[in-house]
Amino acid sequence: MTCATSDHAQATTTGTRQGTSLSLLNAFELRCDGRLVSLPLSAQRLLAFIALHEHPLLRIYVAGTLWIDASDERASGSLRSSLWRLNRPGHRLVEATSTHLHLVPGVQVDLRRAFGLARRLLDGSADADDLRAAQCALGGELLPDWYDDWLLFERERFRQLSLHALEALADRLTGAGDVARALEAALSAVGAEPLRESAHRALIRVHLAEGNRGEALRQYAVCRRLLRERLGVEPSEQLDELLER
Repeated sequence: MTCATSDHAQATTTGTRQGTSLSLLNAFELRCDGRLVSLPLSAQRLLAFIALHEHPLLRIYVAGTLWIDASDERASGSLRSSLWRLNRPGHRLVEATSTHLHLVPGVQVDLRRAFGLARRLLDGSADADDLRAAQCALGGELLPDWYDDWLLFERERFRQLSLHALEALADRLTGAGDVARALEAALSAVGAEPLRESAHRALIRVHLAEGNRGEALRQYAVCRRLLRERLGVEPSEQLDELLER
């Protein structure tokens, strides 16, 4: 394979041109030049952890987080070993100095793209291409079959942002008259978190935009039942006012 890069700018540019992509949503997958690259689990964990951060990380912080039960000396040794395994296939994916680690510029990470798309949906700057790609990009889960503690916060951060973005997508598509795709986005939000009232409101707005008042009332009843049975609370005034209008 020929997507190897180095710490020099010229090699980094070459790596970018050849195309290296890292997927963290739904499953770990690394591809160079379209070819799947197999990595040991320790190297996968290291690459994923570094890719979750867009700024350089202290080596001691990375080692202490990934090998939390080891002594500082053993954790540093494990980090060096994982870096060696990570670079063995000839793909220099991590820029390493004596103090810091950073993902090589040009490596395309699906999670970072999804974050950017979600933010554009929420600030209203999403374009037509964003609207077409949004539901697929936001419907995934961050490394769902990994059980590392350091993933918990990042997984929840992406989940919350994607739920907000799916609701915004549904409203945006409803306003544009694309109720079919708006319905898909709202259903995705409700399916991801059935106890999220704002997702139910987005779905009800789609039904009302289609003139399906019966569907809107049915969804209201579903939401009210879930909130009562699971949480012991009543729907908010916002939901009641939505139907009253």
